[in-house]
Amino acid sequence: MPDRVGFDITTARTGFNTFPERVGLDILSERVGKQDPHKPEPARLVRIDPMVEDHWLFQFRFVEERLNREFSYRPGQFVMLSVIGVGEAPISISSSPTRPGMIELCVRRTGRVTDALYRLKENDLVGIRGPYGNGFNVDKLKGNDLLIIAGGLGMAPLRSLVWYVLDNRKDFGDINLMYGARTSGDLLFKNEIDLLLNRKDIKCLLIVERVQYEHRVNWRGHTGLITDLFKHVEVNPKSTYAAICGPPVMYKFVLQKLLELEFSKDRILMSLERKMKCGIGKCAHCTIGYKYTCIHGPIFTYWDAMNLPEMI
Repeated sequence: MPDRVGFDITTARTGFNTFPERVGLDILSERVGKQDPHKPEPARLVRIDPMVEDHWLFQFRFVEERLNREFSYRPGQFVMLSVIGVGEAPISISSSPTRPGMIELCVRRTGRVTDALYRLKENDLVGIRGPYGNGFNVDKLKGNDLLIIAGGLGMAPLRSLVWYVLDNRKDFGDINLMYGARTSGDLLFKNEIDLLLNRKDIKCLLIVERVQYEHRVNWRGHTGLITDLFKHVEVNPKSTYAAICGPPVMYKFVLQKLLELEFSKDRILMSLERKMKCGIGKCAHCTIGYKYTCIHGPIFTYWDAMNLPEMI
């Protein structure tokens, strides 16, 4: 769905009758909990953190204080962010539900709505509705080791999972984080990554194709492609879930490595947040075969990808 102004709430509600699977309504209702999935709630822009060029972190609080306490979501879910008078766009949630009271969205400047968002100032109002999608089934992940693989902007949705498992550290086994980017200047959340590199309860590995001159003295990572990091981790595929998010080209090579390690296809979890559009399954722009990414995803297993080859 292209960015829109004046979203028709009535049409959205009656549009549920157009779902090819009626179950879509039940799934959506379950996912959004107490929040109305059609109603954008006013939220105030609290802080802007320009991390790298055209990739900024925005912090929001709902105007209604009750929502700041009750807004619940899973790592991997997304919201629809609307800029008044411009339109709305789907954005993955970067903050962890273990840290309520603030919603953090890492936004890439890439269109009309995000351009307008970048022009806002602190204390300006936006609309937020959701959350949408299935997110990571964190209850199923408990008791297992985790291999989290992020490429570029893929760190934005996976950051929510990273801090969720670290805030519930006793519920999980070994945690390995592999994060790659084109250059050292393209890495997101640099201050947090520095903290993760010093922690003993997570193994954090960085890799870039090129280390920029100003980062060479203090660089603590590797150079090359993200698949090169596999030789620096030891994982048991029987007890490990792999969570992946990154540019489409990355999936092919990372999946190949995981299969070579004999990962079960149902233990490979992929975030396809780039395919999101309206969030409620009405526009059909996110359909992949018989699946709605915004309802059945954005987290899919490799089994799903095999049955729907156009997924990646």
